[in-house]
Amino acid sequence: MSTPYPFTAVVGQDDLRLGLLLNAVSPAVGGVLVRGEKGTAKSTAVRALAALMPDVPVVPGCRFSCDPASPDPACPDGPHGAGDGMARGARMVELPVGASEDRLVGALDIERALSEGVKAFEPGLLAAANRGILYVDEVNLLHDHLVDVLLDAAAMGASYVEREGVSVRHAARFLLVGTMNPEEGELRPQLLDRFGLTVEVAASRDTDQRVEVVRRRLAYDADPAGFAAEWAAEEGALRERIAAARALLPEVRLGDGALRQIAATCAAFEVDGMRADIVMARTATALAAWAGRTDVLAEDVRQAALLALPHRRRRNPFDAPGLDEDKLDDTLEQNGGGDEDPDPDGPGGGGGRPPHDGGPGTPPEPEGEADDTPAPSVPEQDRGQGQEQGREPARGQSSGSGEQQPVGATEPFRTRMLSVPGLGEGAAGRRSRARTEHGRTTGSRQPRGALTKLHLAATVQAAAPHQRARGRSGPGLVVRRDDLRQATREGREGNLVLFVVDASGSMAARQRMGAVKGAVLSLLLDAYQRRDKVGLVTFRGREAEVALPPTSSVDAAAARLELLPTGGRTPVAAGLLKAHEVLRVERLRDPSRRPLLVVVTDGRATGGPDPVALAARAARLHEAQGIASVVVDCESGPVRLGLAGVLARELGGSAVTLDELRADSIAGLVKDVQETNRRAA
Repeated sequence: MSTPYPFTAVVGQDDLRLGLLLNAVSPAVGGVLVRGEKGTAKSTAVRALAALMPDVPVVPGCRFSCDPASPDPACPDGPHGAGDGMARGARMVELPVGASEDRLVGALDIERALSEGVKAFEPGLLAAANRGILYVDEVNLLHDHLVDVLLDAAAMGASYVEREGVSVRHAARFLLVGTMNPEEGELRPQLLDRFGLTVEVAASRDTDQRVEVVRRRLAYDADPAGFAAEWAAEEGALRERIAAARALLPEVRLGDGALRQIAATCAAFEVDGMRADIVMARTATALAAWAGRTDVLAEDVRQAALLALPHRRRRNPFDAPGLDEDKLDDTLEQNGGGDEDPDPDGPGGGGGRPPHDGGPGTPPEPEGEADDTPAPSVPEQDRGQGQEQGREPARGQSSGSGEQQPVGATEPFRTRMLSVPGLGEGAAGRRSRARTEHGRTTGSRQPRGALTKLHLAATVQAAAPHQRARGRSGPGLVVRRDDLRQATREGREGNLVLFVVDASGSMAARQRMGAVKGAVLSLLLDAYQRRDKVGLVTFRGREAEVALPPTSSVDAAAARLELLPTGGRTPVAAGLLKAHEVLRVERLRDPSRRPLLVVVTDGRATGGPDPVALAARAARLHEAQGIASVVVDCESGPVRLGLAGVLARELGGSAVTLDELRADSIAGLVKDVQETNRRAA
């Protein structure tokens, strides 16, 4: 077993360390979600925490880590009688992104259940993590149904496995830690709410701090055991402090004044439900215990709010989590916090930092190299105002039509449903029909590999004709392996939605481009809700460029769109060819994810010899490969040439106008037809 990096050797990252340590003191806080760019010690700190957790007494031989003092009466390995237990270190179990539901919750041997009538249960990762740490790296990339199962178990402290009338329940109490890079996509708000705390991490930009990070990491890589020995004293002291805080926790008093501050703060930030209030109360209590106090102070409430509320406040999907600290201070002062000086770092603010720590910074994980700075988030107040966004003119553009400065998008709206025809087998999502592990049952087939979803009726039908030949004499059904049938199910998948946006001079009218950006922003919101990957290609002047390669970060696409300038000629062919290359590469990376091409243009191809014919030839490349496509026709004015519709036919897709893209316009059309029919009757 490799030697973990010492927790106390992590440079800086005070919020990260404090969030983890508070959960170690009080697991009832509900876990922590760590958000940040790659290479910022997220995984390093989580793995190091396991070594600091107190030893766990367990029943010898129990696969579910039952406590010998109070064993689980429903334990599948039980019942456990009275007896001495054994102590072992707290486990840290990692959930891989590609894990199946059976790997997470465990699996039943259906064949033995049918033929022998026994419950043969193989525990999953939730059982292994009981009374330990469950670590989910890149939790935002997990399939939705896995996250639902995971968070339900974390909330209830138990896991339930149901398979065709056979039921197993076992304890599943663990400290849940998730890490994610926001550039790769967000968690749904209702899932964010299930994490007790959230912390933001970023690499230090201070040279001295970065030097200390590298120095410590190189020393650890050269001699892990020796490096750990140097920090053994600090690790031991921190371990003792955690144990002392745990022992003090039941004695901490949460007074009415602190409770009023908690309630007022949650109300001021308009969080939904009561979970935020409860988590803040538990966090403030843990903070007081961590500081060695038995009374909760205003500074504890303030620090608890900074950890428990940012991911719970109401916000638009493209807004990053955050908290207005001035508003927080005003709320606390108005509700009894004026006599105390709030400490921005919170009690014990250094988490477990040793006295001679080298200062703030982050030891990067081995694979975490420097990364490009992500595109800035689009301020909420800049959307829907049609305001001009300042930006220097882009280089390499033609002078066909003078380049215009970026225009703000109009207010987004709910769009009509766009989907890929046919039946796919891609990642779970909410857009197009697909064969999935979850959904309605549509048929059966012989299993390929392990049986996961039994189709009981089809299995009985397959076994019934052979009962006499198999010598059946009793009431039971004689079932063999080749009789088993796997249920085939149909649900929804997420797609790759590749936007190809015309940013030429013909689109440059300010009101018009604002409406176009508003439409694309609306489609991006729809893609966010349907769990799609998105990409953005723009064309103007003489060329096209990939403004954003395919990614799960829809907010990054929104930011790039908001800063998009216009002007120059209309190289439609270049945009389609660039999109063809993007889709070719993405098909190699993720062959199961089907693409949806959304071309936003008025269809007026200009520039170069015979631009219309070139655009048609480029469109037929997509049509020949069966790429599903939609052209959003942005043409306006009394005279319309219908060129976008021609382009849509060459692509083998359909065309919709900006007005037709609105879901409410479709509903209005249906109502008008219904009203006309009613009057005619």
